[in-house]
Amino acid sequence: MLIFESQREARGQTRQLLLVFALTVLLLVLAVNAALALAWGLTWSFWFPGAGFPRHFFAVNTAVVLLFVLGGWWVETSRLASGGGQRLAEQMGARPVQPSGDFDERRFCNIVDEMAISSGLKRPTAMVVARDQGINAFATGWDEDDAVVAVTRGALEFLTREELQGLVAHEFSHIREGDTRLNMRLIGMVFGLEMLYRMGQHLFEPDERGRRMAAALLGLAIMAAGWLGWVAGHALQAAVSRQREYLADARAVQWTRSRDGLGGVLRKAMSERQADFEPRQVGSTVQHMLLVGNEVGQVAHWLDSHPTLEQRIRRIYGRPMGALLLERDRTLDATTPAQNPTTGSSGPQAPGWTLI
Repeated sequence: MLIFESQREARGQTRQLLLVFALTVLLLVLAVNAALALAWGLTWSFWFPGAGFPRHFFAVNTAVVLLFVLGGWWVETSRLASGGGQRLAEQMGARPVQPSGDFDERRFCNIVDEMAISSGLKRPTAMVVARDQGINAFATGWDEDDAVVAVTRGALEFLTREELQGLVAHEFSHIREGDTRLNMRLIGMVFGLEMLYRMGQHLFEPDERGRRMAAALLGLAIMAAGWLGWVAGHALQAAVSRQREYLADARAVQWTRSRDGLGGVLRKAMSERQADFEPRQVGSTVQHMLLVGNEVGQVAHWLDSHPTLEQRIRRIYGRPMGALLLERDRTLDATTPAQNPTTGSSGPQAPGWTLI
């Protein structure tokens, strides 16, 4: 795996994608103006030929679109501004770890502490999604002071210590590269695009007597433009996320100096997919934050926020690799984290690891 080349490539493509995201908002403004102009022509101009557009028609439309999109972005990011990392993690079903009464959670805390010392980053809040038996994780927060690293119960139970190190290193990379802040802003942007669609939906809804007024056609036009903007926003959000996942994968291998750490995580996640395991679902607006996307449906496949597991594994190993058997290493229950043998299907006892 060409680690540094992968990192440079991912950063460069992310900058391009963010520029495209800004252009999407501009195109959305143009689409709304075009849709409203058409709707106006089919309503008022039909009854009043030659009436033309009202004064400042396009300026007002543009201002309203920006108000809803950028205002919605501001509202959502402001809501998460104070303690947003932990608040968002709790919304996704996570709770603080309880290391005193659970060996798996104590081992996770130890790995987070080790990674914080080795990376020079402030220790993030460690959390667990206790009701999710799938293998997954995410990091969130505006900065190091607000950062959270959360893992699922399935990750704690089915991953060896080496694999859990690779998973935590991946999430620490997201914190170090500013991906968590970017993700919070992307959530706000998509929320703003959704608000524009909802405004059109409200205008299109019938009144108490089931009648639709003349504004319904304008609402339908806004809904159409808003839906296209929402789809474009999700598509670009997913494209940005895919590049950041490649970067985090590359850095996790660099930091742990082990392909079998994160590689084993992804290969066990592949085993889950092949077994048709149904993980706990989260909303589409936060799919890009997960280690492994789990949204279902054809549309979700088109807007997948992650490269395929096969693609990520090929990048790590330089060749295709098969799935690993998904089973808990029972010997972990009788050992301390320092004595963990980490003997799984991926190989013999895990080597030491350091960050550079």
